[in-house]
Amino acid sequence: MSEAAVLPRRTSSLESTSPGAILIIDDEAAIRESLETLLDLEGYTVRSAENGQEGLARIAERPFDLVLLDFALPDVNGIELLHEIRERDPQLSVIMITAFGTVENAVKAMQGGAVNFIQKPWDNEKLLADVRAVVARRRVEEENVQLKRALKQRYNFEHIVGKSERMLRIFDLVAQVAPSRSTILIQGESGTGKELIAKAIHMNSPRKDRAFVPVNTGSMPADLLESTLFGHVKGAFTSAVVSKKGLFEVADRGTLFLDEIGTMNLETQAKILRVLQDRKFMHLGGIQEIQVDVRIIAATNVDLKQAVREGKFREDLFYRLNVITVDLPPLRERKEDIPLLTEYFIRKFAEENARAAKQITPEALRPLMDHAWPGNVRELENVMERAVVLSSGAHIGVDMLPDEVVGRGRTSHLLEHRPDASLFDIMEDCERRVILDMLEKCDWNQTETANRFRIPLSTLNQKIKRLNIEIRRKSTKE
Repeated sequence: MSEAAVLPRRTSSLESTSPGAILIIDDEAAIRESLETLLDLEGYTVRSAENGQEGLARIAERPFDLVLLDFALPDVNGIELLHEIRERDPQLSVIMITAFGTVENAVKAMQGGAVNFIQKPWDNEKLLADVRAVVARRRVEEENVQLKRALKQRYNFEHIVGKSERMLRIFDLVAQVAPSRSTILIQGESGTGKELIAKAIHMNSPRKDRAFVPVNTGSMPADLLESTLFGHVKGAFTSAVVSKKGLFEVADRGTLFLDEIGTMNLETQAKILRVLQDRKFMHLGGIQEIQVDVRIIAATNVDLKQAVREGKFREDLFYRLNVITVDLPPLRERKEDIPLLTEYFIRKFAEENARAAKQITPEALRPLMDHAWPGNVRELENVMERAVVLSSGAHIGVDMLPDEVVGRGRTSHLLEHRPDASLFDIMEDCERRVILDMLEKCDWNQTETANRFRIPLSTLNQKIKRLNIEIRRKSTKE
């Protein structure tokens, strides 16, 4: 499915073939004519105004991607007009045009929301590079807003962002399978958003008014997992002082999301298989069968076919689960979604932390596009939350990104700050940092971390103890 099939056309009275629409507000006719000629040769649609009031009138008439605003106008101060423009359209980008003597004020204007400033006389190539970067970012922001609106209208896919071909095909598949009763298996690396897809399936199904019950099957021991899923009667085991319902009962007529199902032991797998086949189960220690109507959506970040071959996963359960499969691609395989995701997370965390609107600079976006993202969308989300919280200005630059994203060398950093450290100390410090990074990327799930490192869980636990690593509580987000 092409992107045009999902995204609405951009509403504008300007030429649709133009790479962008730019408004110049400057009282000097020579400046306006020079900029108009330069930008027109690049294919931009250009409009001009010689004072603030005329500029505001132009903005009211039609949409623009960028305003080039002179600092000194005859009828209004440039900073005052900047605030007025931002109030009318917070998403409209403004570049200040300034003479040498007003550079300090132009910097203040950037703090007030301008994305950059151009000093007279300007360098044509640098000016065009700045304009291209700002217009491209504006289009990304528009695409994000339009995509979210279109997906919400069509699928109600809240919090899922993507315009790549693979994601659009997944959106269509989810829309097709959601109304059915079929069991669904979602496959994808940790952090790709499997729970979000499961919720989207539930919210677009006839069960949307019933419970959506998620459970991470890899985060608890087998006996606790069975009690959690199936419930127990009083006295079933030492600590069972009262009877308790299981999640299958809680999810009756709704959806049960079994995350990390590849880690489940064979005995529990057999009980899950029986529920799928007969829609019946018994409490632990109970003798009465309980009938339920539950849709199962399972998720895994391991290769279940390989687990079947190794005897770690039941073949009959695999085929029961694998009725319809949704394969979520890792972020490194859909990098065209990174600008959209970045803008989405910046807005999200700015709102959550009561921060002013922020924009990421082209220089900062570059390493985001180059990074391999082993932690996938969750890693990008964490990076952007950190950047929004740490950023004090209106822009997020490269200095707000962590070392592993921008490629700053950690070993050289250690040598610089610990010049007297022994080789053993440096290697131990590096090992600690690598393990901490992977634990964070795996949401502090030690089993998953050990799997990613391809080492036994016991070995990881020994390293955590030796390196004095403090284990944090896992978050609740996918």
